Amino acid sequence: MDAATRPGRQEHPGTGATGTGATGGTGSGRTGSTAWTGWAAAVVAVAFALVSFYWAAGGTLLLDTLGGTLEEMARERDGGLIAVVWLTGAAKAAGGVFALALVQRWGRVFPRLLMVLAGWGGSAVLIAYGGVLVAVQALVALGVVTPDSPPDWKPLLWHLFVWDMSFLVWGVFTAMATRHYVRSNPRRSASTG
Repeated sequence: MDAATRPGRQEHPGTGATGTGATGGTGSGRTGSTAWTGWAAAVVAVAFALVSFYWAAGGTLLLDTLGGTLEEMARERDGGLIAVVWLTGAAKAAGGVFALALVQRWGRVFPRLLMVLAGWGGSAVLIAYGGVLVAVQALVALGVVTPDSPPDWKPLLWHLFVWDMSFLVWGVFTAMATRHYVRSNPRRSASTG
């Protein structure tokens, strides 16, 4: 049994791409799965969801990497902030599940348009949010921008390389997983049923 006739691998007519995510159409003649991008997005999302849940539950490890008012409110267990941290943790976890839906067979039960819009929209928001924060922090770290008061370097560098960078990386992986979904699940024309 060859790869094109194996269960779960349906060739899309005229593209040479298979239902498991071949990267056909690049002109390079290479094929391979890009499903790993959904898994990568899910790992980033769930890892940071777990950090949010840990902090919301009262954990204090790495709170000093937040800095400023956010750190103070977290240490004081501000009720409003704690509620927001629980909600953001849940949203991050849901984003991880969504990223897997983009690259797993069970994700096809959802309407294609919904998946595509949510994938591109979500990745755009994550990339814009993370990208702007990382760019500003990088400018401060490089001395191009001088803030009114001296920066607190530990939180600045943690936000630059970990906390805010995670949104940017998550967004890039989600965009790649959405591209995988679009290529693996082509729009059906009226003539093909």
